Amino acid sequence: MSLPANEPRGRAHPIPPTRWPSREEAAASVLFSPARLGARTSRTRTWVPAMVPWRASEEGFVTPDVRDWYRRFADARPGVLVLEATGIRDVPSGPLLRIGHERFVPGLRELASDIRRHSDGQTLALVQIIDFLAVRRRPPLEKFVLRFLELTRAHREGLERLGHSDAARASDDEVRRALLALEHADLLALLAPREREALEYGYRERVSDTHLAHIAELPRTLPALFARAATHAKEAGFDGVELHYAHAYTMASLLSRTNQRDDGYGGSPEGRVRLPLEVFAAVRAAVGPEFIVGCRFLGDEIIDGGSRVEDACYYAEAFARAGFDFLSLSAGGKFDDAKQPKVGAAVYPYTGPSGHECMPTVRIDDARDPGSRGPFGRNLRLSRAVRERVRAAGFDTPVVGAGGVNSFELAEQALATDACDFVASARQSLADPDWWRKMEEGRGALVRRCEFTNYCEGLDQQHKQVTCKLWDRDLEAPMPWPSAGGAPLPLSNDSKRRLIAP
Repeated sequence: MSLPANEPRGRAHPIPPTRWPSREEAAASVLFSPARLGARTSRTRTWVPAMVPWRASEEGFVTPDVRDWYRRFADARPGVLVLEATGIRDVPSGPLLRIGHERFVPGLRELASDIRRHSDGQTLALVQIIDFLAVRRRPPLEKFVLRFLELTRAHREGLERLGHSDAARASDDEVRRALLALEHADLLALLAPREREALEYGYRERVSDTHLAHIAELPRTLPALFARAATHAKEAGFDGVELHYAHAYTMASLLSRTNQRDDGYGGSPEGRVRLPLEVFAAVRAAVGPEFIVGCRFLGDEIIDGGSRVEDACYYAEAFARAGFDFLSLSAGGKFDDAKQPKVGAAVYPYTGPSGHECMPTVRIDDARDPGSRGPFGRNLRLSRAVRERVRAAGFDTPVVGAGGVNSFELAEQALATDACDFVASARQSLADPDWWRKMEEGRGALVRRCEFTNYCEGLDQQHKQVTCKLWDRDLEAPMPWPSAGGAPLPLSNDSKRRLIAP
């Protein structure tokens, strides 16, 4: 996978050596102790966060590949397992799970049953539910100018300034042909900022585009959409939902300092948090107090002009006061600083500095710099700050920390020093779905440790089935894992890797 163009390319950080616990040490640890989660109790403080594996059908249904994927993670009996981002609208969204209509419930019910069976009922299963606005692929120049560009007086005036007076006074078709014939730099200078973005990156809607009726109506439509999705999750037999308020999507954009809506739903911290609170209230009313409802949101957007940890702390207190069952922290992952996509591809929000902070690799800092933090536990500072604010306000809402965790020592230290109440680990769990169970059983020496090179993220960027470069390459080997009581993860559809070894 190629690195973001603006990522530091100094010396990579080595994977720190670690000591794995014995079975007795694990049993006495904070990591493997129970913790409250709303009206329920998690068996341990181990948490597999949402990861999109791109295994759903094109219509958003659960497939056999999806079931295999989650069975494999459930085998390790983590305390909490969160399903991938699952769309709340009944609209096409490619091989991403959907939950906005009752026809998706039967497949999701089978999936919830799989997780219960493979975890021996010891894992709480949540569905991460998400809304997102329109993002289109970067268009070819000719298609953009001849089909997509809405001509205005400004375009004719621009041609006039450049000396194309006849074309400026001609028909729309001739204006378009004249624009297409310009030098690229001249064309870009003539276009408005959002037009330049649509040409160079692809058209993208924003929550502040209130001139669009469906964007203006978000405060009226989103609470019911999220509530319906949560109801479907409950009907399917899941233990709760995680409201996706993070990264580049609708709810995170509402929480962003860049949200300048002037209708009471932006422009100030109170305005920006208003709709996220209204969504939660609608969901809670729909599913009742026994169903777990929490959220994942950003501790820092990273982008210029974006929200910072002080904003996150304000939102966290508001969420805790409203009765959220947990607060899960992430960072970055924004469209705003993503690198330019190729023509025909969509902009991907994990390719710029904010994306690198979201999924830091071993090259996040130059290892030769004494002040370098590297990727290991990098974003736990955010969960620590949020937890301190929530506790100071008198609430005991559990906080989930994440970011480059690939050892028992780092996870236990995060809990022991009050950086969080649960430890989430995505890429390490992908590298070895059994790592929680191996640690708990005193078999930590067998753990495949994530190398944080983001091979997986490169596949995600292309919407290919996600795998790990550490997975098995001996494609002819027998599958021993079922005899040990677990499920194999079959060959990925690129025919390159499968995960079989325990």
